[in-house]
Amino acid sequence: MAAQPSSENTLLNLSEEVNQRSLFGEILDWMLAPLLLLWPMSIAITYLVAKSIANQPFDHTLENKLTVLSQQIKQVDGKLVSQMTQQARDMLRADDLDTLYFQVKSMNGMVIEGDPNLPPPDEDEKPAAGNTQFRTSSLRGVDLRIAYAYIEVPNTSLTNAGTAEVATQSSKSNRQLILVQLAESLEKRSNLANEIIKGVILPQFIILPIALALVWFALSRGLSPLAELQQRIRARRPDDLSPIDPRQVPEEITPLVNSLNDMLGRLTMTINSQKRFIADAAHQMKTPLAGMRMQSELALRQTDREEIHRSLLQLSTSSEAATRLINQLLMMAKAENQTPSNRPLERVNLNDLAMDVVREWIPSSFSKHIDLGFEQTDEAIIIFGNPIMLKEMLSNLIDNAIRYTPAGHSVTVKVNDNQAQQLAILEVEDNGPGIPLAERERVFERFYRILGSNVQGSGLGLAIVREIVLQHDAQITVSENPHPQDKQFPGCVFRIYFRLNPFDDFIPESD
Repeated sequence: MAAQPSSENTLLNLSEEVNQRSLFGEILDWMLAPLLLLWPMSIAITYLVAKSIANQPFDHTLENKLTVLSQQIKQVDGKLVSQMTQQARDMLRADDLDTLYFQVKSMNGMVIEGDPNLPPPDEDEKPAAGNTQFRTSSLRGVDLRIAYAYIEVPNTSLTNAGTAEVATQSSKSNRQLILVQLAESLEKRSNLANEIIKGVILPQFIILPIALALVWFALSRGLSPLAELQQRIRARRPDDLSPIDPRQVPEEITPLVNSLNDMLGRLTMTINSQKRFIADAAHQMKTPLAGMRMQSELALRQTDREEIHRSLLQLSTSSEAATRLINQLLMMAKAENQTPSNRPLERVNLNDLAMDVVREWIPSSFSKHIDLGFEQTDEAIIIFGNPIMLKEMLSNLIDNAIRYTPAGHSVTVKVNDNQAQQLAILEVEDNGPGIPLAERERVFERFYRILGSNVQGSGLGLAIVREIVLQHDAQITVSENPHPQDKQFPGCVFRIYFRLNPFDDFIPESD
């Protein structure tokens, strides 16, 4: 059964590898997909443009022939007649590729000249008289390009003048409207369009592979800084966690490098914290372990029951001190590893939290004959923080105060606020020997003990307090007790300032 999770993890890892996406392939897809989509569209547009270009010269020729054809129709004494010359008929003959069709028809439907089967234009396509229009149609299954125009033919009268006949034109009102159509098959047009398309498309078949190769090369060159960055990272020693110079990478991946540097910085802090923890633990545990070993050896050599009991009692006390030291080392490491991204912040009622911690320390203060008091505001004071870490912080301050305060004196925990500065203030006031002004900053250092102090301790309590204060963006100050119970014991007051609004900067007023 134990091998099954390993197999499932292997399958999961294989699945993740299969589903891993390539940045090179992703960019290539996004570049080639539009290119391959636009290429057939380009061919279609080229075909339409080629047809339009091919039509222009042939349409112009067709229009000229239509003009000549329309000039062959006359109106003589009100009757439309065709006076087609041989030259005009030669012009209308088909060539080797295309066939020409023409038709001249009056408005009453009578075909004056040409092919009667040529389809007429739609009524809505009727242009103004004299304007030539073009359309595409078919006749007997053959596609045609048709030029057509409505022509006004003036009436001509023949009169005798001596032996010659003289033609005279009538007024404009006697003109008749005729439809003249000239159609041509599309073979030459298609051939020209195909030649144009070939001239445009064939080079694309050569250019497209070259373009793809250039895109591939450009992508490879463009992504080469990523490969270089990868090589630089792989070439590093395992213990090299120095930040990567963002000036050596392209601007687009600078945010990625900055994030990586941020992670390397956090990792360096974590590793240094672990190294510090191991070194501190090894250093601090030497003395308790050596003492416990001596006490145990002494107990083994004793024969008197009272001496054995005394040695075992000292051994128990030493083990408790060692346990507390280990717990404080662990808490110190935990506090140092807290960052804004991994510490859970929530709304905390500072009055309730302080009351809970004070209650936990009542038995200890009672055993030392110390009056442990608590003062709070009438209204709740809400801050944002980690309640577990805040309790540990206050516990260390109370423990420190009880340890240094003589029996018969008092320790007071106070919670108040400063609405003008939007601050919540937590105070721990004792009546102990106090802290000299020159040493008030050093008491927050690891394992620092005030010279001449006979109180047992590890020197980690206030260091833990400072770490937790910093993790909550708070500030801590140390000052003398303004109302000491005994002049021989000036006492001290630890004040911690929390922001009621955690998004505002603050500087607490000096005491």
